[in-house]
Amino acid sequence: MGFDRNFESVLDISYGKHVSLDALLLHFMTENHLEYTIDPDKNGSMEQLRFMMALEDGEFYAPCSDEMFMMLLQEGLPDELLKDYLKQWKTFIKLTRNFCSEREQASRFIQLARHKFRMVLASPIVIPSRLMKRLITIFMTQSGIDDPYRSIRRALNRRAARIVDSDVYDKMVHDCLVDDEKCERIDDLRHKLDMLEVERLMRMSTLTDNWSPESFDEEALRRAKIDDEIRQSSELFTPVCDALGKGGDDPKRILYIPNRAGGLMFDLQVIKALLRLGHRVVLALKEGFFFEYPTFWDRDADPVLSQRLKGAHFVSEDRLSKNQLLAIMAQHNFVVISDGTRETFNPYRCSVTFARAWKECDIVLAKGRSMNKRMIGSSHNFTRDVVSFYRSKEGEFKLHYKHKPEKVHKFSESYITSKADAIIAEMRQAKAQGNTVMFYSGIIGSVPGQTKVAIEVISAYVNHLRNTLDDAYIINPGEHFEEGMDADDLMYMWEKVQRSGYINVWRFQTYFDIEKSFELLGRKVPPVWTGKDATYSTGCTKEMHIALDVQRAYPELQIIGPNPEKFFRRREYGVGKFCDVAIDSCG
Repeated sequence: MGFDRNFESVLDISYGKHVSLDALLLHFMTENHLEYTIDPDKNGSMEQLRFMMALEDGEFYAPCSDEMFMMLLQEGLPDELLKDYLKQWKTFIKLTRNFCSEREQASRFIQLARHKFRMVLASPIVIPSRLMKRLITIFMTQSGIDDPYRSIRRALNRRAARIVDSDVYDKMVHDCLVDDEKCERIDDLRHKLDMLEVERLMRMSTLTDNWSPESFDEEALRRAKIDDEIRQSSELFTPVCDALGKGGDDPKRILYIPNRAGGLMFDLQVIKALLRLGHRVVLALKEGFFFEYPTFWDRDADPVLSQRLKGAHFVSEDRLSKNQLLAIMAQHNFVVISDGTRETFNPYRCSVTFARAWKECDIVLAKGRSMNKRMIGSSHNFTRDVVSFYRSKEGEFKLHYKHKPEKVHKFSESYITSKADAIIAEMRQAKAQGNTVMFYSGIIGSVPGQTKVAIEVISAYVNHLRNTLDDAYIINPGEHFEEGMDADDLMYMWEKVQRSGYINVWRFQTYFDIEKSFELLGRKVPPVWTGKDATYSTGCTKEMHIALDVQRAYPELQIIGPNPEKFFRRREYGVGKFCDVAIDSCG
């Protein structure tokens, strides 16, 4: 039996409702090359996806607008979908003919791409932007041209920089706005002027959305009536003002996603204003060629951009840990990263660093029409407040503020640190009273679907140790597990505790411990737990690295449990997940 494809909302589409639907969704994921279980090296896990997406259990997310996803699930080829496919095809043909000088080579690319294109039309399940990514990859790998638009982006930045440095631009940003309202407090007036400047800069930055390379000039800027726009839509910017706060009392971490070279010069002025107000900004650029979108590497070939980004801290590592990222963000107000992709916003393909930056920021400023389709044109919610702003094709400024759901709780750095400090204070007190401080590392979630059982197992054994050992203060991580905290939050907290210098004995869970735990619980060891010990957990593996590091600083630390060498066959712990990461094939 089939299923009804006439869904009222994409939120009604999920796994587990019908086997045929499950098969179609898996077909969608595999044809778009997004399925993590098939290609974990290129795609993010569901846990990493949840850094950005506020998904319910079983909820299915497609990295496109609701309208596009509904068309892809329909039988046949809807006219609007065909138009989108043809648009991608024409763009590819133009790219090939403009940048491939050898006619025979260009013809070969086009013929190869035509085969791919026909396959997509015969079974239209591929997102048009994913089709474009595929075609671009063919062009780049076969031609050897890694970035045909590099000189175009450089020229756009050069033109835009001249505009930003012009008197016309300066006047539009800093002119006093005629206002009859009385000022009762100086700080209110100061905040109002700060927000007016940010709004002007954001509106002016979107003017470049509709400029052609030839129309990047002061005259195009002069024709814009920004202050008239502000008067006509005075309430449009209110949510942004509220989110940014007043006077830097509560500085925010802001993730800024630009959409076009040239426009980036204007974006950097927005960022400069935000930094002046005390906020911290992470600028996310593309990993490689995606037409006019600025890339992380553009500064190497663009002296204008390099000069404008002077003072920014560049992070080329694409798998930063939470600790590393927070340390960098604490030290540098302005950080530049890559989103890890060469396409429109796609959480499945984003880098670990970008996903973590999203999670650690408070607000996401996303510029451009394509970003608006992915973020506002989707019924799915995000884990952070999203501000989408752009110019319509008719030149009208648009701004949408999408609040994160109330159920999404961000565990702030200060909150996690306070929990760690409280545990450290208890350790300090216990040690002062002459107790031996023991930290017990065990499997909490490395057995999929067994997190609750794992907490029972570790707690049973720790209670056994407490009844057996005299004058011992034993820390059980299972007792500090808080609903909603992922592995990143917990590892960040525990590393602070573990490096405090108050641990006398660090014990790692053995298979004997697990057997004894189930005996204490009055149950037999289930097959899924047979043979398990701390070496099975990638979280414990990271903790063994920390334990050995701490032991070098505090040689009196005793480490008990499996041999450390047995831990190191494993990779880093999973991104935001409690489940284990596979053992490296090389061992």
